[in-house]
Amino acid sequence: MAATTREELIRITQKDYDKLIKLIEPLSESQTLIKDDGDTSIKDVIAHRAHWIELFLGWYADGQAGKEVHFPAKGYKWTDLKRYNADLRARQTDLDWAGAVSALEAAFDRLSSFIAAKTDADLYGGPMKSANNHWTPGRWAEAAGPSHFRSAAKYIRARLREMR
Repeated sequence: MAATTREELIRITQKDYDKLIKLIEPLSESQTLIKDDGDTSIKDVIAHRAHWIELFLGWYADGQAGKEVHFPAKGYKWTDLKRYNADLRARQTDLDWAGAVSALEAAFDRLSSFIAAKTDADLYGGPMKSANNHWTPGRWAEAAGPSHFRSAAKYIRARLREMR
C-alpha cells in the first residue's frame, strides 16, 4: 500500500533503505561485480537505484521551474526503458562498488531531505507538475526510493542464492 502522508513516506523510505543497506554491507566487491544472464550485476542495480532517485529529483525540479520534463530522460520514452537502462549501465561501467554505494547514500540523503522539506499538501495534494499523469510527487518519490529499494533487495537476495 502506497504512503499517503509525509510521515508515512519518511518512515517507509528509511525502513526500506535500512533493509537494503543491511543486505549489501557484508558483500565483497567481487560478489557485486558478477554479471547475471542479462549482463547486470549487484553493483549495477545499486548504481541504477541511485540514478533513478536523481532522475526523480530532476523531474520534480524541472516541473516546478516550468521547464520541459523528459520522462524518463531526453531521447527516451517509457517504452525505451530496457535501452535506457542498458545505456545507463554502459555509462556507469567504470563505477566501482564503493562508488555505487556512495552514490546510493548521497541519493538517499537528497531524497530524504526533499521529503522532509515538503508538507503533506506538497507531496499528496495533486499531480506532480509536468508528469502528465495523476501521480503525486509523494507517489513518484516512493517509486524512486522505497519501491526501488525493495526491488533491489529482492534482486540481490535472488543473486546471492544463485551464487551459493
